[in-house]
Amino acid sequence: MSKVARHPRHPAVVDMSLEDISQRYTVRFADIKPDWSVFGDSNFDGYRRAQFRYIGQTLGKPEVRHIPAGATRLSVMFVPPGEGNAPHTHPVEEVFFILKGNVTVFFEEEDGRRVEENLGPWDCVSCPAGVIHGFHNNGLEPAYLQVMVGQTKPEPMGYADVKLDASDPHLARK
Repeated sequence: MSKVARHPRHPAVVDMSLEDISQRYTVRFADIKPDWSVFGDSNFDGYRRAQFRYIGQTLGKPEVRHIPAGATRLSVMFVPPGEGNAPHTHPVEEVFFILKGNVTVFFEEEDGRRVEENLGPWDCVSCPAGVIHGFHNNGLEPAYLQVMVGQTKPEPMGYADVKLDASDPHLARK
C-alpha cells in the first residue's frame, strides 16, 4: 500500500533516515540528569527545584541530551516540599501541568495583589506572557510538573524582585 506524506518534512530532518530521526527525537528519562542550578533563584531557600530537560535547550546550559525544539520547549520540574520558584514573567506563555503532588500557582500584580490556585494531579494552568506568576509546593510530598514554554530558543525569565533579577548571571541584560 502506497502512502503519501501530506506535509513537507522540516528542513532539519529532510535528509535524515527514519532511524536517525527516531534516535535524535527520542529522549529517555534514564538519560536525563536533574539540573538543580538551571535558574538563578534555585540558589535560594524556597526556590530550589530540579529541571529535567526534554525538548529544547536551557539558557546557557550545555545539554547532554535533548530533543531539538520546534515551536515549544518542554521539561519536567521536580519540586521538593516547601520549595517553588520566584515570581517572574516570560515574553511568551508558560504552561504548568501537574503530574504528581500538589502546588499553589499564583498570579500577581506589580502592586503585590495576588490570586492563588491550588492544583493537583492532572490540573493545568497557562500563564499568559507578561503576567507575574510562579508556583510553590505547600504539600508534604514532592511535586512533579510538566512545564511548557512557547518558544524555540530560550530567553531569560524576568524576576519580579529587582535585586534577584539583577543578580542572576543567566540574565545579563543589555
